[in-house]
Amino acid sequence: MSGPLISLRGVTKKYGSGKVELLALKGIDLDIAAGEFVAIMGPSGSGKSTAMNILGCLDTPSAGQYLFKGAHVEALSRDQRARLRRRYLGFVFQGFNLLARTSAQENVELPLLYRGDSTGVRRDAAARALASVGLAGWELHTPAELSGGQQQRVAIARAIATEPAVVLADEPTGNLDTQRSHEIMGLLVALNRDHGITVLMVTHEPDMAAYAQRLVRFVDGSIASDTPNPHRVTAAPVAAADVVVETI
Repeated sequence: MSGPLISLRGVTKKYGSGKVELLALKGIDLDIAAGEFVAIMGPSGSGKSTAMNILGCLDTPSAGQYLFKGAHVEALSRDQRARLRRRYLGFVFQGFNLLARTSAQENVELPLLYRGDSTGVRRDAAARALASVGLAGWELHTPAELSGGQQQRVAIARAIATEPAVVLADEPTGNLDTQRSHEIMGLLVALNRDHGITVLMVTHEPDMAAYAQRLVRFVDGSIASDTPNPHRVTAAPVAAADVVVETI
């Protein structure tokens, strides 16, 4: 594929109309290449979450173009956007969003179930994904039996089980302590480096953004800066192996 994996051109997002109209995005231009790790930052209300929702096909722009692998996403139907999400995108959320009474294995299988994969395919893919995040042997544990760091690892395994081109992470360390936060960031770096997964991460934490190759800062619905990260952190300060012995 020539050109960027993702392009936004003149993307605007309006909510409401008349006196209550809110312009959340004001003509955003953004290119993201395959294999990049990009941190999207900005204060509350800056437009970063709105941009992330559009990039994740969870919302549509009011005006402008969104191209994914050259296809005009803004012109797709709701069903077509859903198929794009299932095939190419994985999501990691601050709150983990795991089913409480369901095992780690079953949680990871969910996007594969929605995609219509067979039981055997789902089981094998989930096992591989859990092993890749250091949770081999934890497949039958429910979220209540896992620590916060382990729950976020299950969430990341769920995001990568479908072998997506892009992982969109929305404040992935927001509910974790410092040590677990760095472990999760080290894992995201490894997935980006070793598997070529493009990572787009919304964060308000500079020490987490330090793991990204590139920093995009939003202010008042516009991109205020878009710069390479000259001091990128490439490894977590705590060994990933420690996660399998952590306690709740």
